[in-house]
Formats: sequence, C-alpha cells, structure tokens
Amino acid sequence: MNLLRRKAWSPYLVGAAIGVLSWFSFATADRQIGITTAFEYTAALAGKAAVPGYAETNPYFAEKARENKSPKVDWEWMLVVGVFLGAFAGSKLSGDRSPERVPPLWRWRFGDSPIRRYIGAFGGGFIMMLGARIAQGCTSGHGISGALQLALSSWMFAPLIFAVAVGTAFLIYGKEGRNHV
Repeated sequence: MNLLRRKAWSPYLVGAAIGVLSWFSFATADRQIGITTAFEYTAALAGKAAVPGYAETNPYFAEKARENKSPKVDWEWMLVVGVFLGAFAGSKLSGDRSPERVPPLWRWRFGDSPIRRYIGAFGGGFIMMLGARIAQGCTSGHGISGALQLALSSWMFAPLIFAVAVGTAFLIYGKEGRNHV
C-alpha cells in the first residue's frame, strides 16, 4: 500500500522523520523547529502595516530588533504553510477526511451547530497560542526540539501538556463522553 494513502502512519517512522527534520533545521538554520514565532511575526507585521512605527516603540519588538530577530516572513512561517498544506494533502490522499462538520462527541455535548463548533475550535486555538507564548514555546518547540536538546523546561512541559489535555477532556466531556465517540 502506498505510504501517502495510509490513514495512519507508524509513530516510529514519523518520530524518526521529525528527528531528521530537526537535525536539518539545526544544521541549516541553527534554530529549533517551532511555529508560534511565525504567528507572533505575523501579528507584528500586521500591526506594523496598520500603525507604522508601532513596533519600534513596543519594548518587546525593540528587544527583538536588538537581537536581530525583527518580524519577518521566514522559514518558520513557511513551516506553518507546510503544516496546513500537508494536512490538507494528507486528508485528500488518505481519504480520511470526514464529511461531517460536527463530530459525534461534540454534537452530543454541545449540539449540532457548525458555527458553535468553529467558534469553539477557534477559541481553543487562541487559548493554545496564548499558552504557547506564555510558555515561550509551542508543542513542537518544547515537545520536539527542546526534548531533543534535553532542555529541562521541555521535559517538564511535555508531560504537563498531556496531563492538561486529559484533564480538559474530562472537564468538557466527562467520563460519559467515551460512550459517544
């Protein structure tokens, strides 16, 4: 069976591929894999376009400029684009994209409104992004790159992200949720 058409890949193969990608990232860009900085840069560039001169007066971006890390569209931003394109291509090639816009578990708990589902997804993404900025790294930055570098903060972050995810799932869906998947 063609690897690209499979609905699931071996976690060992994917883990090894991510490890190789991380080596490549360090070898060519001297940076770890991460994507939240791209969103930060996008917000800064949008702000700069809307209010010229604002970034220079903002202490955070002034510090970034001193570190020669001014907001720009760079390889991390292209990684974000690649994640979206890769997910879309993977869903099309594998045929694993569900036609339903509201999953059964969500429907059981919150009703069948697609708008409510999209607002929930956007809100959850916003909270995750906020948490990633507070933690100074996202799951790919801490969970992959930081763990590969044996960073203590990343080894603390990885189990915590899973524990919080499980706790949040129980908080939102309860134990009964498993019967409605």
